[in-house]
Amino acid sequence: MSKEIQRTYKNYKEWEDVSKQTEYTERTPLLASDGTLLAKGWARKNVFNYERSFSKPAKRKKEWDFYQVSDGKYMVQISFANISIGGYAGAKLVDIENKRVIVDTTAIFIGGENKYILPAKGDSPNFFKARVGSAKVLFDTKTTSRKIAFSMPYKNKMVECEFDMDIMPGLENITTVLPFHDLPTRYFMTTKQNCMPCEGSFKYGDDVYQFSKESSFCALDWGRVNTPYKMIWYWGNGSTYITDEKGEKHIFGFEVTWGIGDESNATETCLFYDGKAHKIGAVDVETFPKPDKYMEPWKFMSEDGRFNLTMTPVFDHHTDLNIANTARMHAHQVHGKWNGDVILDDGTKLEIKDMYAFCEYVENKW
Repeated sequence: MSKEIQRTYKNYKEWEDVSKQTEYTERTPLLASDGTLLAKGWARKNVFNYERSFSKPAKRKKEWDFYQVSDGKYMVQISFANISIGGYAGAKLVDIENKRVIVDTTAIFIGGENKYILPAKGDSPNFFKARVGSAKVLFDTKTTSRKIAFSMPYKNKMVECEFDMDIMPGLENITTVLPFHDLPTRYFMTTKQNCMPCEGSFKYGDDVYQFSKESSFCALDWGRVNTPYKMIWYWGNGSTYITDEKGEKHIFGFEVTWGIGDESNATETCLFYDGKAHKIGAVDVETFPKPDKYMEPWKFMSEDGRFNLTMTPVFDHHTDLNIANTARMHAHQVHGKWNGDVILDDGTKLEIKDMYAFCEYVENKW
């Protein structure tokens, strides 16, 4: 197990039986009025009622909607975040095959905690529109579709992007609420929604990058958190089409995150198949990639044996936002081809061949 992460897994062996994880199926409050966390566990949809005014301390509250679109050749990230003391709207275009960042534009605001209020749930119909300086952002979620858009000048050219994605009927996700030991008002709540075929374009000046639903998927990382100052984590995610023995096409995806908070009640680890969530146990990598193994194969394994995949890296999208070493986001988001097998709830084994997906390792102070 990874040396720097393993201290968070005091009860790692318990995840051989995922039924020991706490699943919520009914609406439940997230926080008490004094900020105490009331719910700890996971759900197939966001059933946690988030009252943002209860989050304490208020200046540690962070909220974001983050979208990542990719066809394995190019990757787009569009996001909006409010971290109480300020926030940002941003868009990025990365050429994975040629290992270069084409566009990385961000509009920052100071203050505005109650000016830019993001939706209280990310997986149900909602609408958000904002302008930050010269940046415009739009997130429009309906029952069976979702639209996202962003525009902003960048290096004397205009960035304009718009994407539409499908939400299949009954699409499940994984929403987790993780506490932090001995910190009753701190929590990490996220929704990861995969398996959304996506089409659209990213325009930068006269250059236009097109994305088709035949090869592109969007993943939503929706977060409402109140966390300690320092954290580290892994996050791996991907979606693809696979064909079964009968020649029928299915949508498969996975979400694996670990290293954040107390995972005694749930792990943020899940398979998706034709819109349904299949909960798995804790996941780790065989070899810790830090400091110089990011471009070597990453072998992933779950304690219950249901996630057995190896990523062969193609590109390490390395970023390091460091403000006087006081606020820092140091990330290695590694993109690659994944091979191996996974096992669904009914025991069906799926062979995964050359699936594009990513996994990142992040050290965070903010």
